[in-house]
Amino acid sequence: MQRKAYVVPATAALLTALLAGCTGGSGSGGGADNSNPGEPDSKSAQAQPGKYRTLPEPCGAVRQATLEAMLPGLQQITDEKQREKAYAGTALLTYDTDRKVGCRWKADSATGMNHLYVDFERVVSYDSSVSDDTQAEEIFAKQIAAADLPEPATTSASPSGDSSSPAGTPSASASPSGSPSGTASPSSTPSPSATEELQPRLLDGLGDEAFLDDQLAGSGSTAKQRKVTVAFRTSNVIVTLEYEEQPTSVTAEPDSKEMQDKARKLAAQLSDSLSG
Repeated sequence: MQRKAYVVPATAALLTALLAGCTGGSGSGGGADNSNPGEPDSKSAQAQPGKYRTLPEPCGAVRQATLEAMLPGLQQITDEKQREKAYAGTALLTYDTDRKVGCRWKADSATGMNHLYVDFERVVSYDSSVSDDTQAEEIFAKQIAAADLPEPATTSASPSGDSSSPAGTPSASASPSGSPSGTASPSSTPSPSATEELQPRLLDGLGDEAFLDDQLAGSGSTAKQRKVTVAFRTSNVIVTLEYEEQPTSVTAEPDSKEMQDKARKLAAQLSDSLSG
């Protein structure tokens, strides 16, 4: 009996030690699960959604005064029903108005024909690691590439100490009477021509990024038609407007500056409406 009383406590002590060892191993294993604390979890790795969840009603996005300025033929329509229909525009047929909407207007006048088209596209990324904004930025970059914009004209001044002049030739600034007669001052730089200022180009101050394209088609016996396109991206929404004009006279040419000014003014209004 005394021997049995002695063995039981020893066995209990052994079991206690074994259990303690198992508990310590389990704790070590729990620590191993967090061996890479710097790695983001699945929730933090997901990209943020875009700013915009809906799109505006396109045919109501352009002010009446703007329509009248861009399509002067609207006010010349005598039939009341036809005039109301022309002002209302024609909506783009779409099956998801939260993703893409558009509207088109057209009006003929005694001097020519005008068309206006406005398009809104809300970009949604289906890749959880790519944000809506990034996806929209990639799409817009392809639009810029497709527009094939010309390189902007640059004027570089001659570097200081230019060795192109023969040695010993006095500079214009050293001349007692200033610049020689008929010679431009070396500090003056030629300004871009009107054609260069109106060429297709990237635009500043419109959305997150923007560009303008200006194309003239038709020649000879065909009336010339000009189309000015202004597109810009604001967050995950891309807005594109196309403004076209074709005079009735074969010899007439649509004014590039006037059309660009009207298109840019409308684009600024649409950008402000999105921001609001």
